[in-house]
Amino acid sequence: MKTDLARTLSVAGHHGLFNYIAQARGGVIAESLEDHKRTFFDAHSRITTLEDISIYTSEGEVKLREVLLKLKETLGDKPAPDPKKASADELKTLFEKALPDYDRDRFYVSHMKKVVEWYGCIAAFASFDFMTDEDREAEANAPEAE
Repeated sequence: MKTDLARTLSVAGHHGLFNYIAQARGGVIAESLEDHKRTFFDAHSRITTLEDISIYTSEGEVKLREVLLKLKETLGDKPAPDPKKASADELKTLFEKALPDYDRDRFYVSHMKKVVEWYGCIAAFASFDFMTDEDREAEANAPEAE
């Protein structure tokens, strides 16, 4: 099954990633990728879809989707380093291989840790086969299954 980064959420103050389920009065309902528990996040929660995130490079910005795919290409079948245990140098080396032109002044080690954490979550609980706009359009136009 394809991963839809437009419906994959990061919520400030909460570990892991969430799938958007539904809009609710005063917030959203989302399901953890890891344990499938549903949670209500109110309107004051800082929620970001992974589709909206970009990484600064010397040439501009690169969508997170591309960064994750470059990390997958760089790491191959090896797991990503543990963001809690990895040293700053280890993370910088990884990103220098995967995204050599990342902006060293605006893309901090704390950002690298977050991206590596998301990478690990997607590797464990989702897929690197990401949905495209065409996939979403085809899904929206598909007849309802009865």
